[in-house]
Amino acid sequence: MKILAVCGNGLGTSFILSMNVNKALKVLNIDGECKNMDLASAKTEVADYYIGTPEIMEQLQDGNKKTISIINMVSADEIQKELTSHILGEK
Repeated sequence: MKILAVCGNGLGTSFILSMNVNKALKVLNIDGECKNMDLASAKTEVADYYIGTPEIMEQLQDGNKKTISIINMVSADEIQKELTSHILGEK
């Protein structure tokens, strides 16, 4: 499973979020990898899920992309809760 952590520049915020998402994937025993990317590149990149702030996720909405909004990028509880709801909830 490919997950993209997205922020405006694809450097700081998305990098921290991708590290925390990868930790959460291991805890939840979900086979996948999260990489970080900037918003402009993410619009054309194919992934199973896109994760980031609600403002960034609104800009990625095209009717086909599966997005996950996160308020607190460093909250392991929030990230695990959202991954469980979106990914494990589909199974």
